[in-house]
Amino acid sequence: MVCQKVVVNEVSGWLRVFDDGSVDRTWTGPPQVQFMTEPVPPHDEFIDGVATRDVFVNKNLRLRIYLPETNPEDESKLPIILHLHGGGFCISQADWYMYYHMYTRLARSAKAICVSVYLRLAPEHRLPAPVNDGFSALLWLRSLAQGESYEPWLINHGDFNRVFLIGDSSGGNLVHEVAARAGKADLSPLRLAGGIPIHPGFVRAVRSRSELEQPESPMLTIDMVDKFLSLALPVGSTKDHPITCPMGYGAPDLDSLKLPPFLLCIAERDMIIDTEMEYYEAMKKAKKEVELLISPGMSHSFYLNKIAVDMDPQTAAQTEGLISGITEFVNKH
Repeated sequence: MVCQKVVVNEVSGWLRVFDDGSVDRTWTGPPQVQFMTEPVPPHDEFIDGVATRDVFVNKNLRLRIYLPETNPEDESKLPIILHLHGGGFCISQADWYMYYHMYTRLARSAKAICVSVYLRLAPEHRLPAPVNDGFSALLWLRSLAQGESYEPWLINHGDFNRVFLIGDSSGGNLVHEVAARAGKADLSPLRLAGGIPIHPGFVRAVRSRSELEQPESPMLTIDMVDKFLSLALPVGSTKDHPITCPMGYGAPDLDSLKLPPFLLCIAERDMIIDTEMEYYEAMKKAKKEVELLISPGMSHSFYLNKIAVDMDPQTAAQTEGLISGITEFVNKH
């Protein structure tokens, strides 16, 4: 007799957890959006001005590199943007099309090398696993800068004095955590020049007003927040955990952290805008260098929704504005 596995937890469309501990991340939502969750193969040749390759550093660390095409006569080095993807710590991969279409654009706009980390996922790998992955990637960049490792695209074209962290949604949480950890380490000769959390998944145990009143979006619902975090946070933790609530009572005092300049990107209609703004105000109170970029009329992670970017002129314009704002931040640091 064959025993059929039983679903014990499910996030509609995205993920199913079974009673034997296995996880199925096959997309089961609307088929017309499935293409955004499909992997894009790497290509060493330049397509629309960007080439990509995957690098396996060790068994736990795999990276995707986006190299923008440059003028062969221009010998100036390019800033390096270390990307930490979103997905509530439970889903998505660095090679998904939704990230490919965004980070090829950013590589072109900022004339920067983007390095995206394939993060380990919960519930198989609960927090702080992806924090460790992000910091390991930063240490690998340091080893390149020191001449202890070799990757030709980064060695030949990268400026290790201008390294930035960027992250979408839960990846924004990782930007804060990795930057805080980096502040306690000697990264020389690498310099961490800035952090860019985009719509970070900052929440707290008591729901904010915006969680209760703002409309849900395709990229973020109450169900997604609750279930993803229940699967990702250390067992027994609440949303007041320092990784999800770095401005809360359980987190290290922001005054004590050595952080680079930050560009905090938020969307006006994000369901979690209230707690994102709580983080901004706490950073300002701690006298941290933090700029705010607000996308009017937009919801959580709007820029990753390729259908909306293509079909809705306002989403397209705000995506362009977001990329321009990030480019300006990178250029001045």
